[in-house]
Amino acid sequence: MANRHTIVLMQNSQNRSTRTFMDYDSISQAMDGICTLYERKLKDLNPANRNITYDIADLYNFIDGLADMSALVYDHSIQAYLPNDRRWIKQRLLQHLKKLAN
Repeated sequence: MANRHTIVLMQNSQNRSTRTFMDYDSISQAMDGICTLYERKLKDLNPANRNITYDIADLYNFIDGLADMSALVYDHSIQAYLPNDRRWIKQRLLQHLKKLAN
């Protein structure tokens, strides 16, 4: 599972010009990147707060609030990227955060 290049595709609103992507060397780094993206949004919305906390439900609501989010994960065995939906991303985020907590 390690070192599987991952491209996160996202669209913030219905406006097609908000489409963007982020690429990472692994699924784990991609999950960190999504958390960082959410944390930056929280800081932008709450500039006076030095300590901001959130739980997994807040992170899920952020993802669900996007017009679209998916991930392409490279599979070495077929030498191609496999698409994964928003639900897969949320499952992976939960696994990733649990691993970090232990």
